[in-house]
Amino acid sequence: MNNLHQRLISGPLILAAVLVAAYWAPAVSICVVLATLATLALMEFYHLLDLGGIPSFRIIGAIFSVVLITATWASYSLNMAFLAGEQELVVMFSLVIAILVRQFPQKYNDQPLATMACTLLGFLYVPFLFNYFTKLAFSWEPTGLLGTVSVSGRLLVFYLIAVVKFTDVGAFVVGSRWGRHKLISRISPGKTWEGFFGGILTGLVTSLVFRWIVGGQFGAVTMHVHDAIVLGLFLPVMGTFGDLTESMLKRAANAKDSSGIIPGMGGMLDVLDSLLFAVPALFIYVKWFLVAMP
Repeated sequence: MNNLHQRLISGPLILAAVLVAAYWAPAVSICVVLATLATLALMEFYHLLDLGGIPSFRIIGAIFSVVLITATWASYSLNMAFLAGEQELVVMFSLVIAILVRQFPQKYNDQPLATMACTLLGFLYVPFLFNYFTKLAFSWEPTGLLGTVSVSGRLLVFYLIAVVKFTDVGAFVVGSRWGRHKLISRISPGKTWEGFFGGILTGLVTSLVFRWIVGGQFGAVTMHVHDAIVLGLFLPVMGTFGDLTESMLKRAANAKDSSGIIPGMGGMLDVLDSLLFAVPALFIYVKWFLVAMP
């Protein structure tokens, strides 16, 4: 079975799992899934560091990845007022202390600065950015332990995935057919400017069509046509930026994929790369510019 056939199987299975979770899974189970995905992707980042000869404190990173996702979920889903949205600052402060304390007794690590810096970079690049999925899904209304994701959270997550992943598809199709001018060949030899603009156009059309399907109403959030245009241009750019970022990391580690756990797609980080910068961008835009519940 070739790579394309494997993707055609893995992609729909992942989509089906997302749909089932969004409509029927209890909130606490989604928290577990989000924490697991973030930690798996983080471990793949640390694996790339290993390939590049850079040690890392992977256990500390994994622990704080789970803590960050869980604390954010609890803050919104369980309406835990004492966290008050400050959980990220508390977790990051604690992580910095933990990394420094872990480094104190090390005698034989000849790359202490790289170890500490890249352990923190992995956390900022993967769990910190991925945590905006938790915010996007759960920040609209408390769900409790067993409630399902709100309409706002569900539709916004679907919208994000649709726009970014159709951007990937559009870029691949246009780039494969008409691509002539390399985007950044040093980082990703296969990407072209033609594919980039084809992806942007596909993302824009997807944004407008999705908004039309839901009538501009994402639960508590109202998206106007001009918002769909702005996001339809901005999210594909962020998705491409995320894709290029992971390509740069893999090239530095001399690796084709971050792992091989997903047939035809590589690793968890390979699937999430284009979403990692797009999801904070969408969440911030919604909170700043769209009509939403506080």
